[in-house]
Amino acid sequence: MGTVVDDAASVEFHAFFERHYAELSRLAHLLTGEADAADDLAADALLALWHRWDRVRAADHPAAYARGVVANLARTRIRSAVRERRRVALFWSQREEKTENPDVAGVVDVQEALRRLPFRKRACVVLRHAFDLSEKDTALALGVSVGTVKSQTSKGMAELQRLLGPQSPPLQMRAAMARGGETGGRNR
Repeated sequence: MGTVVDDAASVEFHAFFERHYAELSRLAHLLTGEADAADDLAADALLALWHRWDRVRAADHPAAYARGVVANLARTRIRSAVRERRRVALFWSQREEKTENPDVAGVVDVQEALRRLPFRKRACVVLRHAFDLSEKDTALALGVSVGTVKSQTSKGMAELQRLLGPQSPPLQMRAAMARGGETGGRNR
């Protein structure tokens, strides 16, 4: 008897899919402005509906529920894109900083030491000290808490101090990081 219900639900969902897929895709396109993403968002929404089809089909307005799912997925996609753009802007700032008589060897040493840090520590140290971001802005850029930024920055600076040796006080490390982009191109 379970297969009859499953078959009936499947037929009903297929009809719902055929009736509403184009509308949901159009809604996703209008919300995100991305034609390529619209079909994916509509498909993701319909997949989510299929997983809850027993509840959705019992609802008074299943199409309205489906539109809400598309709107939530579109909102999530837009937020992710905004966060990604912020991260890219922070990491690849276009500002030019020139220093007379840079300590190229010091910059190379600091860059090498930075590469040895785990990503989160490296990102916290670079954003805090090379880009002069606040703890709050660093946390926002990385999607972590302010406490995590404090902890990772402190641990990262201590590890840099250990890697570079006692002859490299923190102020010299910060200056070398700030000049890091001047040794010829960005390392990705």
